[in-house]
Amino acid sequence: MEVDGMENEGGFVQAEDLQLPPQDSTHLQLSGPEDVPVVDKKAVERLTEGFLSYYLPDLQNSKRALQELTQNQLILLDTLDQEVTKFRECNTIHDLNLLFTEAKVYHNKLVTIRKEMIMLHDKTTKLKKRALKLQQQKQREALEKEQQREKELERERQLIAKPAKRT
Repeated sequence: MEVDGMENEGGFVQAEDLQLPPQDSTHLQLSGPEDVPVVDKKAVERLTEGFLSYYLPDLQNSKRALQELTQNQLILLDTLDQEVTKFRECNTIHDLNLLFTEAKVYHNKLVTIRKEMIMLHDKTTKLKKRALKLQQQKQREALEKEQQREKELERERQLIAKPAKRT
């Protein structure tokens, strides 16, 4: 940018290069503890325009780069979230596999217990049948002994002499 034909090698107008006109109503005069130079408003505007024209493109490029970086970070965060979800699913599948393995072990134990119970049931059934047969055999033997004793008693009664009847 060129101000009144004055421009340095960087393309900027420096404050020393400006010629300040004498004071009038369009000029700004600052006063302070030290003598502060009076600056023309047009010069300030031109300096501001030069400053902005020099730095604004870089700032806009930086803004675009930051927006792109932010967008890439959001994509990366989404991707990481998906990966975390996959890992959680893998852990869930692993836990399910452990549960199925544990269920299989308990199922095998239940099958073994069932077989043992069936075997015990069969044994008790056989023992009950045997006990019933033994009981029936003892009852028969007891009945036979009772019948034998009654026969003997009857026989003894028949053997006992009976007094003769008088006629």
